[in-house]
Amino acid sequence: MELVVATRNKKKLKEIKYMLKGLNLRIKSLADYDNLPKIVEDGLTFKENALKKSATIAQYLKKLTIGEDSGLEVKALDNRPGVYSSRYSGKNATDRKNNAKLLKELERVPLKKREARYVCSVAISDKNRLLGIFEGRCKGLISKKEKGNAGFGYDPIFVIPKYNKTFGELGEEIKHRMSHRYKAFMKVRNFILAYQKSNHQPP
Repeated sequence: MELVVATRNKKKLKEIKYMLKGLNLRIKSLADYDNLPKIVEDGLTFKENALKKSATIAQYLKKLTIGEDSGLEVKALDNRPGVYSSRYSGKNATDRKNNAKLLKELERVPLKKREARYVCSVAISDKNRLLGIFEGRCKGLISKKEKGNAGFGYDPIFVIPKYNKTFGELGEEIKHRMSHRYKAFMKVRNFILAYQKSNHQPP
C-alpha cells in the first residue's frame, strides 16, 4: 500500500517513517511529485491545517494521504506560538531564530511558570473522504537557553521534567517513545493496520 505524507520537511518525514516502520507501506512525500496544488496553512488549529493538507493532496493524487501539523503552545504566552510555530520569527524563520524569539519573550518568566506542550494532529484521507483525525500531546517546560543538538524545531529548549533535560539533549531514542508525534502516530499505526486488513492488504 502506498501512503503519501503531505510534507517537504525531511526531518519530520524521517520521524514519521521511523514511527510507521514495520508496516507494509511505500511511504512518499510531496518531494516525490511535481506540480502539486499549493497548500496555504491558514487554519486556526493544528487539526484544521492537518485536514487541509491531507484532503488537498489525497483528492489531487487519488492516494491515501497523511496530513500532519504540529507545534508548541506556551501557557505564559497565551498558547503562542501555536499554529505559527514553524514561522514564529517571521518570513525567513529558522529553528534557531524561532527559539531565540521565544527565549527573549520568556526571559523574565521563572522556570516553574514556563509550562508548555507540544501538540501533533494527524489527518488521514483517501480520494473520497476524511478517514480519521488523531492527536498527541507532550507536556514540558521551556528552558532558559538552548541545550543539545538532537531533534529539530523547539527540541533544544523543550525540557522533559522527568529527565530534567531537553529533547535536544535526550536524543531521538527517548523522544520517539514519548513525544507528541509518537503518541499521535501510535494511533495512526493502529488505524492503518485495521485499514489494510479491511482492504485485504497482505500483513
